[in-house]
Amino acid sequence: MHAAPLIIDVAGLRLSDDDRRRLDHPLVGGVILFGRNWQNRRQLTQLCRQIKTVRRDLLIAVDHEGGRVQRFRTDGFTHLPAMARLGQLWTGSGKGHAAASALSAMNVATATGFVLGAELRACGVDLSFTPVLDLDYGESSVIGDRALARDPSVVAALAQALMHGLRRSGMANCGKHFPGHGFVRADSHEAIPVDRRSLTAILAEDAAPYGWLSASLDAVMPAHVIYPRVDTRPAGFSSRWIRDILRGRLGFTGAVFSDDLSMAAARQIEGRQVSFTEAALAALGAGGDMVLLCNQSVVDGGAPIDDAIESLSRAVVEGTWVPDAASESRRLALLSQGAAPDWDELVISERYMQALALLP
Repeated sequence: MHAAPLIIDVAGLRLSDDDRRRLDHPLVGGVILFGRNWQNRRQLTQLCRQIKTVRRDLLIAVDHEGGRVQRFRTDGFTHLPAMARLGQLWTGSGKGHAAASALSAMNVATATGFVLGAELRACGVDLSFTPVLDLDYGESSVIGDRALARDPSVVAALAQALMHGLRRSGMANCGKHFPGHGFVRADSHEAIPVDRRSLTAILAEDAAPYGWLSASLDAVMPAHVIYPRVDTRPAGFSSRWIRDILRGRLGFTGAVFSDDLSMAAARQIEGRQVSFTEAALAALGAGGDMVLLCNQSVVDGGAPIDDAIESLSRAVVEGTWVPDAASESRRLALLSQGAAPDWDELVISERYMQALALLP
């Protein structure tokens, strides 16, 4: 079995000939969609069908968490709550029984996951990069209300419920940003944040949900953060973080995605600026399964994507990267399960209407 680790983007509302050519390459494993790929539900559904016509096994993914990170918001898509709202429901109003508030919040989280997954699946999308498992320390502007709570046990419980809702819709999940992005202030889109805490402290707090959820998580996305007391490399390029800690100590067996490697800040390894290909090979060599190259189809006619495909192909021929059959199995396991719902039937179904009524 070959491996198809490249997750790329497409330029517009429908596939161009160049998009089709790139998607047909055996090293390309999927597509990540953005707001520019959205006009309405009909158009999105047609775009997803075009992608699957190129190759049925291509994974169609999107960042669709709720709150301020939600790519599709009009033409019937539900405005999903920011994840912090679920944490607030867990805490409750301070009145009544705390356990009842927690259980009610978990029920709302399950409903949120189902609505999120079912609406995307009705348009042909396989996977949303959710849930965010970062803790809310009140410091990180890039995380902020994307985080469920400050308490790792609350984060794990609500994420478990959200993932149950996703699974009921036929969608897998992806926890992010391992081992935790919430403690640092810097935005990893612009700079490499540095978290100087010890491994013991990180495992006790930020990374704890990954251990507690290791049997439930289908995929994980490491943080573009350096934890110098553990490794000099950012987590996504670190075999110590991915192989030794995530897989070895915490028992995770699913897929590992890099975060977006097109960001210049994401391509700093041990103080050196590296190319996308070097970053991709470093991420894959550290134990990653798939690498994201985002927003490059609109740069120089998509030349960065073509360069990445060519360079990774050369790495295979030269033996500097050996494809891993286990990575391909993990990628294929993320494809949505069961027949996608018809939108018109979905929105009048009892399960959907009951879930929608629970949303805050």
